Amino acid sequence: QVQLVESGGALVQPVESLRLSCAASGNILSIYAMNWYRQAPGKQRELVAVITSDGSTNYANSVKGRFTLSRDNAANTGYMQMNILKPGDAAAYYCTADIVLVSGELLDSWGQGTQDPVSS
Repeated sequence: QVQLVESGGALVQPVESLRLSCAASGNILSIYAMNWYRQAPGKQRELVAVITSDGSTNYANSVKGRFTLSRDNAANTGYMQMNILKPGDAAAYYCTADIVLVSGELLDSWGQGTQDPVSS
């Protein structure tokens, strides 16, 4: 059983700073990448940022220089620090993860609420 839980979300307003957390739990061997998305009401989903297992990061131009990703591999947790927030940053934020299970199975872009396909 694998769960991915995002926490730290709040109403985003200009000049506000927030930190979001994305924690994975279950029979996890490692997490290759964590992907951060956002979607404003009536708008299309946007990929905000990605962090890979070696700590390499990529950011959308809209958040570059303002958002920063980090990760704690021992805790299977990623973080997104959001600074210098703008009105355009108002959205629902969520994360997915590319997870390798102890069984060797790969869960690609595993998201919160996704049904676990691996049986016991």
